[in-house]
Amino acid sequence: MAEQIAVLSGHVSSGKTTLCESLAKHFKNVSVFKTGDYIKTLEPSVEASRRSMQKSGEILDEKTRGTWVREGLDKFMREHGLGDRSILVVDAVRIREQIVAIRKAYGSRVVHIHLDAPKGELERRYKSRKHKGIEEFKTYKEVLKNPTEKKVVELKKIADVVIDTKLCTEEDVMVKAASHLALYGREYLRLVDVLIGGQYGSEGKGHIASYLAREYDTLVRVGGPNAGHTVYSEPPIVFHHLPSGSLKAPDAKLLIGPGAVIYIPKLMEEVNKSWIGVDRLFIDPQAMVISEEDREKEKGLVQSMGSTGQGVGAAAARRILGRDPGKVKLARDIRELKPFLCESCKVLEEAFTNKERILLEGTQGTGLSLYHGNYPYVTSRDTTVAGCLAEAGISPSRTRKVIMVCRTYPIRVESPKGRTSGPMSQEISWAEVERRSKLSKGSLSRKERTSTTERRRRVGEFEWASLRKAASLNAPTDIALTFVDYISSENIKARRFEQLTRETIHFIEEVERVASAPVSLISTRFKHGNRSIIDRRAW
Repeated sequence: MAEQIAVLSGHVSSGKTTLCESLAKHFKNVSVFKTGDYIKTLEPSVEASRRSMQKSGEILDEKTRGTWVREGLDKFMREHGLGDRSILVVDAVRIREQIVAIRKAYGSRVVHIHLDAPKGELERRYKSRKHKGIEEFKTYKEVLKNPTEKKVVELKKIADVVIDTKLCTEEDVMVKAASHLALYGREYLRLVDVLIGGQYGSEGKGHIASYLAREYDTLVRVGGPNAGHTVYSEPPIVFHHLPSGSLKAPDAKLLIGPGAVIYIPKLMEEVNKSWIGVDRLFIDPQAMVISEEDREKEKGLVQSMGSTGQGVGAAAARRILGRDPGKVKLARDIRELKPFLCESCKVLEEAFTNKERILLEGTQGTGLSLYHGNYPYVTSRDTTVAGCLAEAGISPSRTRKVIMVCRTYPIRVESPKGRTSGPMSQEISWAEVERRSKLSKGSLSRKERTSTTERRRRVGEFEWASLRKAASLNAPTDIALTFVDYISSENIKARRFEQLTRETIHFIEEVERVASAPVSLISTRFKHGNRSIIDRRAW
């Protein structure tokens, strides 16, 4: 049996059918029972005209005292196997007795919604309406000559909800009705998990995100092409715009939020290489688009502080300063993106309504935050969990888990000649890391290059004070610790926590104390997919 039965009443042209179509379109658990269609099954010979349908309904009312609609509902629910979480909308009832019979059978499950509008508005709509397989009266006055139709307005007095459709748009009517049916839920469920970097980027977020991706229905990415997330495959794949789990979770919806910054050639290359269709990818119309001029402007930053020079900062600045029409191009202005455009709030609202799980993948790291990093050696956005939620358009109260990714040896991009890419508390060499871990000589200096620009990386000792600051800013529920093979090459063989070296276990215990969060995911190496991650989660 349906969880709720929404019974609609209202004059012809008040918007009942439009409301039914909107509810069924936006909510997967909504089914519609049309009394007109049921009349045709009871009387197959009835003519397809409003006059004949009105007359047939009145005859059924007289024979059954209005119970025929309730009987039709019973049959509809049995035939369609409607479950406890389904919502059944009745289009429509016309007399009090029909409503009384339905309430008597289904009690508190019934919500009676009456749609109202001034007579002049109803006449205007009726004159302009498209006939849908039924012969209509020539004028609205003829519609109201029917005594039952004339009295429909009286149902307004006994309705649970009355909506004036003259004062509301079609979407307004749908939202009000859906709210009374609790289709948006009666509370804000915590369905969103956020994955962010705890250091200076390159923490291995792509590897962790792709591992977790199969557990989610929607994957969300923010940021821009100045951050590349590498996912293991043969060869490895770098995602600059798409969520890192795009290929590992082929059934998940993909969403690029309104705060994202897009470089069209790179995005389309990723979409085509990954065979992502318009049925999966949704791009918010207000995402910012990078121009070639933006990329040109950042060439100086490449030389002065090791910026990636992808034009993200210049585009973000132009978005703020260039708000005259025509000066700024957003995703909605790009022809190639038209098939993918959809407001992120609509995608997310649908996901929340259907209690779907969402993974929001942040980019870069907390130490590069525009506001909380060591300025000016920062990126052009706030990289904390709060900043990522804002860019995606997700409320903090929706958040369930915050997974902060940290690596055993933090890195920064290589410094330009005579300049610096930013401070590190205790910089060391890759040769020293190789010596300590007993990894092969030269292996790390060859491998440790940035995903976006292929530049060498600097490396330093683990920064415990930075970890505490990142933990304070992000309040993580979990830590994902990566590159534990850099502590000891013996960790590469570990499949369980107790198989890690004693030194590594002690390091993890210290991370948990300082961050005030459990180390729930441990990456022992980049290769070999899921077998390279020790999963200690309790969720």
